[in-house]
Amino acid sequence: MSMAYLSDAARQQERHYYLLSELQTLVKDLSSSFQQRLSYTTLSDLAQALIDGTVYEIVQGLLDIQHLTEKNLYNQRQKLHSEHRALKQDLLGKHRQALQTCKSHNVAVLKSNQRTETEALEQRVREEQRMMDEKIVAEMDQKVLDQQNTLEKAGVSGFYITTNPQELMMQMNLLELILKLQQKEMVSGTLP
Repeated sequence: MSMAYLSDAARQQERHYYLLSELQTLVKDLSSSFQQRLSYTTLSDLAQALIDGTVYEIVQGLLDIQHLTEKNLYNQRQKLHSEHRALKQDLLGKHRQALQTCKSHNVAVLKSNQRTETEALEQRVREEQRMMDEKIVAEMDQKVLDQQNTLEKAGVSGFYITTNPQELMMQMNLLELILKLQQKEMVSGTLP
């Protein structure tokens, strides 16, 4: 029993060294400002978290959720854009029809009313687009918080809930390292 434990511990130690070495190599491809902020301890802790491959699965799941969310939000925005285009076309058609049947002495009043209607529709479209964009930003911000929370709970070094732009960039770079290392391990067949 203790021999199996030792060999298992030795395998884990060997994998830790391998992952740490790979991370140190991958870090060299990142910006020097990021390299300076990444301590040996952070890389070692990250390598430790990656030993059993669970974090790879978590990151992949989070990315899948993010991509589905992005696609869904994009489709919602496209649908809104199409609805707005249809509303504008309908209004334009209604205006053309009204102008064709309008008595000449009423044309100036009709055109003024139509301008007011068009401006009101354009204002509505702008407001709905602004609200949609705010919704998209809020949902993506929430996804980031969910990702930070999940990775922090999984014990991935460097991840915690923050909105600090420098820390977010650091976390994005850490995610990039994890994904590159996962890709390398998939290609080389060294995934656990």
